[in-house]
Amino acid sequence: MPPLRWTGQAGGRVLLRALDAESGRTRLVGGAVRDALAGRPVSDVDLATEFEPEEVIARLQAAGIKAVPTGLAHGTVTAVADSLVAEVTTLRRDVETNGRHADVAYTSDWREDAARRDFTINAMNARLPEGEVEDYFGGLADLEAGRVRFIGDPLARIAEDHLRILRFFRFHQRFGAGAPDDAAMAACTARANDLMALSRERIAMELMKMLAAEDPAGIMALTVENGIWRPVIPEFDGAGLARLQRLVLREKQTHTAPDPVRRLAALLPADADIAAGVAQRLRLSKVQRQRLVAAASIAGAGPNVRVNAHFRGLETALDWLLLAEKWQPEAAGTLANYRPRKLPVSGKDLIARGLQPGPEVSRRLQALERDWAESGFPVDDAALESLIERALRND
Repeated sequence: MPPLRWTGQAGGRVLLRALDAESGRTRLVGGAVRDALAGRPVSDVDLATEFEPEEVIARLQAAGIKAVPTGLAHGTVTAVADSLVAEVTTLRRDVETNGRHADVAYTSDWREDAARRDFTINAMNARLPEGEVEDYFGGLADLEAGRVRFIGDPLARIAEDHLRILRFFRFHQRFGAGAPDDAAMAACTARANDLMALSRERIAMELMKMLAAEDPAGIMALTVENGIWRPVIPEFDGAGLARLQRLVLREKQTHTAPDPVRRLAALLPADADIAAGVAQRLRLSKVQRQRLVAAASIAGAGPNVRVNAHFRGLETALDWLLLAEKWQPEAAGTLANYRPRKLPVSGKDLIARGLQPGPEVSRRLQALERDWAESGFPVDDAALESLIERALRND
C-alpha cells in the first residue's frame, strides 16, 4: 500500500506507538485502505484494534493524546493527536442483527471482524506504518477488476443491514467497471422493499451521496429502472432520469459545481407540492427542503435570470436556469457576474409625492421594484423618475 503521510508526522507516530501498531494489534481498516490502494485521497483515518475501549482510552491518555468516547456502545473512541483525528474501534463480531443495527461483541479475531463488513473491497486491513495488506476475501483483486461484491451471501448481508442495498449501488458508482455483480444485483432488486424498514434519514444520506458524484445519471438509471427506489420514492421515473442527464450536461457546460439537492429536483416533477412531500418523507433539513421546493417552483421563473435572482435569490435563479426546458447557456455568465441590488426608492419617497400612507404604498412600491428590475436596474435620475411616475399612475 502507498505510504500515508500522517504515519510519519509527530501525532501519527505517537498514536501508532500508543496503540502498539508495530505488533499488528492496531491496523488501518475499511475505506482508508481501499482508497489508498485505489490511489484516491484518504480523508478518514479508521483504525481497528484488539484493545477494548477502556484500554484504548488509557493508552491514549498515557501518551498525551486526547481520547473522546464518541461511540463506546459500538467500541469506538476518537483519538486527537495534534492535527490528526482518528476513529479507533475495537474488533467486533455480530451477535444479532435486525436489518437496521447490530448487537456486537468484542473479539481478537481480525478475520471475524472483517467478515462482518459489507463488500470485499471494504474488508481489507493494513499494518502500519509499512502498509502490508491483509486481504481475507479477495478485495484487492475485486478493486483492481472494478468489481463490487458482497462478502458471502448477498441476501444474508442485506438482511443484516438493509442500507447495504443503496451502499452497493453507491460503491459500484465509485469503484465499479462495467456491469454490476450479478448476484449482488439480483439480491438488491429482490429485497428493495426492505428499504421501507429503514429510517428516512439514512436513505436520504445515501441518496445525497449518490447525487453528489460527478455524474450520477448512470447509477440512478440503474436503480430506477430496476425498481430500487419504488418502495420509498416512487416519484422517480424515466422522465426524471432524462432531466437529470440534461442537468448534468448543463452543469459541465457552465462549470457549475454539482449539487445533490438540485439534482434531486431534476429527478422529481416540477411541482412544489410533490417536492415538499418528498422532502418531508426523507426528513431533509429545513434548508434543503426550502431549496428543493423553490427549485420545483420553476413555473414562476421569468425569462430574465437577473430578475429571478433579484426576487428569488441567486441560488434559486441558477437552479431554474439549469432545470428549465428551454436552455439559455449565455445566461449562466450573467448570473456568474450578478450582484444583489437595492431599489434606490423607498415608500417615503412615494408618500412625499402625494401617495397616502397605508397598504397601497407597499403595493405600488412592489410594482415599482418589478418595473425597475425588468428595466435593467437603472440608477440614473431620469429613468428612476419615469418609473416612479408610472408607479404613481398604477391603478
